[in-house]
Amino acid sequence: MNGHHMHGNEEIDVRAILEAVEKGEMSADEALTRIKIKPYEDIGYAKVDLHRQLRQGVAEVIYGAGKTAEQIVGIVSSMADAGQKSVMITRLDADKSDLVAAAVGAAGIKYEYHEAARIGVAGEVPGPSGLGRIVIATGGTSDIPVAEEAAVTAETLGNEVVRLYDVGVAGIHRLLDSKEEIMSASVVIAIAGMEGALASVVGGMADCPVIAVPTSVGYGAAFEGLTALLSMLNSCASGVSVVNIDNGFGAGYMAHMINHMSARK
Repeated sequence: MNGHHMHGNEEIDVRAILEAVEKGEMSADEALTRIKIKPYEDIGYAKVDLHRQLRQGVAEVIYGAGKTAEQIVGIVSSMADAGQKSVMITRLDADKSDLVAAAVGAAGIKYEYHEAARIGVAGEVPGPSGLGRIVIATGGTSDIPVAEEAAVTAETLGNEVVRLYDVGVAGIHRLLDSKEEIMSASVVIAIAGMEGALASVVGGMADCPVIAVPTSVGYGAAFEGLTALLSMLNSCASGVSVVNIDNGFGAGYMAHMINHMSARK
């Protein structure tokens, strides 16, 4: 986060602290104090996990549905005071976002709302890094809201994203025209409703992990995404994994983790 609001502790980089101790630039006691900064803050209606970035590599994400704007602002402020540079709020409707934007802006924190994705981002977004590009393909235009949730999630976490929208199997030449993008990806997210066949086709083209997202798009026998979910789970293509119906956030988050893997000895 930016501005004078950042008066709390700096974001903890444990590796840097340990390297400083190793070089004799920091005492063991000072290092222990830096690392022990309380792992969560109890703000009454929420216990904000301040060490999640330390454990998982990604800070706590706020699920906006069911929370009031005031609660969201309180959690954002708690994370900002602890040194978190950016905070993502998912499933946030536009009216609630306006209230969050006003309060967060008054605290001197940058804020951006992505309406199609229903995601608000408070603070600074890192530039893209990682192994390569995340390609997001959708079966149809109706799948774009889920795709945008995945895309904005991945971009906010620091990934380059390529969008291939409306390339479903009903006109498979549209997908085949994009085979270079698919084959050059480090991760592909395949998003489709109806019968969910896109995931199998993409899985048969790509040499990288494919994350399939079933959507609730389709007529009655699509059972609000259940048909696509079962179809994707039964994919004949190896290397395809499946997240929950309409879970663009989960797909974007998983793709980020894969794109930032490194060998561990």
